Amino acid sequence: MTLVEQDGRPGSDPARGDASIVDWSAAAQIAGRLARPGPQATRDELADLVEGLRDAAEAAVPHVLDVTRMTPAAGDAAAGLGSVYVVDRARWARANTEIMASLTAGAADALVGEGGRVPAATALVGAAQVGSVLAVLSSRVLGQFDPYSAHAARAAVPDGAASPPAASPGRLVLVAPNVLQVERALDLRPADFRLWVCLHEQTHALQFAAAPWLADHLRERANGLLAELSASSRRLAEARLREKLATVGRAVLGAVRGEGATFVDGLLTPEEQDRLADVTAVMALLEGHADVAMDAVGPRTVRTVRSIRRKFEARRDGEGRTGFDVVLRRVLGMDAKIAQYRDGAAFVRAVEKDVGRDGFNAVWAAPENLPTAREIADARAWVRRVHG
Repeated sequence: MTLVEQDGRPGSDPARGDASIVDWSAAAQIAGRLARPGPQATRDELADLVEGLRDAAEAAVPHVLDVTRMTPAAGDAAAGLGSVYVVDRARWARANTEIMASLTAGAADALVGEGGRVPAATALVGAAQVGSVLAVLSSRVLGQFDPYSAHAARAAVPDGAASPPAASPGRLVLVAPNVLQVERALDLRPADFRLWVCLHEQTHALQFAAAPWLADHLRERANGLLAELSASSRRLAEARLREKLATVGRAVLGAVRGEGATFVDGLLTPEEQDRLADVTAVMALLEGHADVAMDAVGPRTVRTVRSIRRKFEARRDGEGRTGFDVVLRRVLGMDAKIAQYRDGAAFVRAVEKDVGRDGFNAVWAAPENLPTAREIADARAWVRRVHG
């Protein structure tokens, strides 16, 4: 399957400046070359798929607004929640290099000092690593809302030129070949599944539209954590070879055995793990809330929603996967991502049971209302703190 749509945003080439820790343009090219092709389909099937996804993305918006009882801060829900792009796997990978470039902007300062230069060879090694991982993930993601691209577009506009407004929404990226592959593999009703996927992603779009501070909050947290990780990486780089191998070996074994959430956890200090846990708690909130919303519309909107959920959960649990695939999921942190959906959904349901949906929506009022890692596991603690 070839690229369905191009973005066309300003600054779509993510390689800018000499201080990037990764050659993002090279990473995108590597991921595009390594990404596996999608399922075979006729030209008519592809046209129907693209049109169906775009229609589903549009149709999902009023349902999400209704079921969540949320409104965009700008107040104009009729204008939509962001641009919609239906893409292939290679374009999804490139979109993610753009997101990662935005999230890691300035991180090189922690490694080489402000104004320093990252050696080209180092940036290319990073590109190979990132590109390889994105190539694997490109066949597994159905959709993704990107709230960071508008920020990157504004940053790329030359001085004196017209810039996108500060409140510009993000973009919804739907990975067409993966949607087609899953609906075939699980024998799902295409129209229902496509709308169900878009309900989840448009809920993410609404989260960031209702809380316009959220994208900057997550970006700042990610940059701070990355600076700490960079310092840890520098300490690891300066360690003896035997110590390096032992540290990385323990991290990989822990991830494969399921002893830690991800491979990265095995490389973090206790303080870094705490900070990462708080960022993960916010991601659990976002994913769990979207999972609750996509099911809450019920059979009147998505006729086969219960069947889709049952089959999809079995797929998430790894039904029919090979041993190698299970190991890969653990090392890449995909099992931890699945846990985010479930832990977050349990938190949302518990809070709504206690204080109702409007009471839950207080979470979007300010950064201090976001749940901590402890509160994700103890919804009553969040209710006591926020509602008294």
